[in-house]
Amino acid sequence: MADEQQFIENGLQRTQIDEFFQDELGRAGYGGMEVAKTPMGTQIVLKAEKPGMVIGKGGKNIRKITDTLETEFDLDDPQVDVQEVDEPDLNARIVADRLANALERGWYFRKAGHTTIDRIMEAGALGAEIVLSGKVTGARSRVEKFNRGYIKHNGEPAEEIVDHGVGTAVMKLGTIGVQVKIIPPDAELPDDFEIYEDVDVSDYVEEAEGVDELLAGEPDEEPLDDEEPSIGAPPEAEADADEAAEPEEEVVEEEVVDEFDDPDVPTETDVDEELDDLAANVDEELDEETEAEAEELMEEMDEEDDEQEADDE
Repeated sequence: MADEQQFIENGLQRTQIDEFFQDELGRAGYGGMEVAKTPMGTQIVLKAEKPGMVIGKGGKNIRKITDTLETEFDLDDPQVDVQEVDEPDLNARIVADRLANALERGWYFRKAGHTTIDRIMEAGALGAEIVLSGKVTGARSRVEKFNRGYIKHNGEPAEEIVDHGVGTAVMKLGTIGVQVKIIPPDAELPDDFEIYEDVDVSDYVEEAEGVDELLAGEPDEEPLDDEEPSIGAPPEAEADADEAAEPEEEVVEEEVVDEFDDPDVPTETDVDEELDDLAANVDEELDEETEAEAEELMEEMDEEDDEQEADDE
């Protein structure tokens, strides 16, 4: 069997055993169980408000429970241990069963909810919450909540610290679900803090070293890994060794070639002369064109004057 399938089978078996104890030990105040696999068999620890009713006269009930676990649930050599709940008002499963029984006996849901949560807080709980869902007063279902103190709803504290219990009240109008959450008085929440009064702060604050002390404790220069000074060598020998270790720098002379010495590359003077020649040619062409246009205009004007004089005559 695969590991995933084995986990599913173990969880299903644990749930079925828990439901069996809830039905069999409801009157004894069943408060939960713990199952542990041991080399000698399966160790089961039952928590109950009335351990005497769980054991029965002469151990009759406990033997019956052991036989049922061995035959119906295929547990190897089950060993059942019964423990009494120290404070029933701080056990969520016992409180949920009590509240469900009170509703079935005819208690009004508000009175039952407030009375139950007050008893939880009087027992020393840090916080509690009761949720009733169903047809509590009429034909229409709704949800009623009762809160006191501090309660966690999500995260690791909600799973590890908060005690959760569920009960069911069967009424004439329908079934009412009862959910109870309790934070026990000895719970250590991650956001807890303490305030100390009349305490000298200097006892809890470390004095920082001064800047001069920090600088005095640091060496001026750390020797490199490749240059480790020899022990016992005189300073002159160390200086000679440093000079020998330093490689001589090679000086490479490169000839600088002037780009303008190349006859194929035009110089700046040649470029300027070419630009001047182009400008002069352009100016000559413009002057010739301008003179030709001016002469044409003069001829046209003369012709117009002659025509005008002829008309006047």
